[in-house]
Amino acid sequence: MSRMKIVSVQLPQGLINAMDQLVKKGVYPNRSEVIREAIRELLKRELYRLETTERSTPDYVIK
Repeated sequence: MSRMKIVSVQLPQGLINAMDQLVKKGVYPNRSEVIREAIRELLKRELYRLETTERSTPDYVIK
């Protein structure tokens, strides 16, 4: 794995509690992995959305 950088964020207590539940139940090993996975999923979704909206829609497709 490449070298990691530290990024500080402020989160509402409710999100922290939810992450802690996932860690406690063994879904993720720690909070950092929860956050990394969430960011990966967000980036995939948003980059896909941008990619599909930037493509021109063929004339035969009815909007």
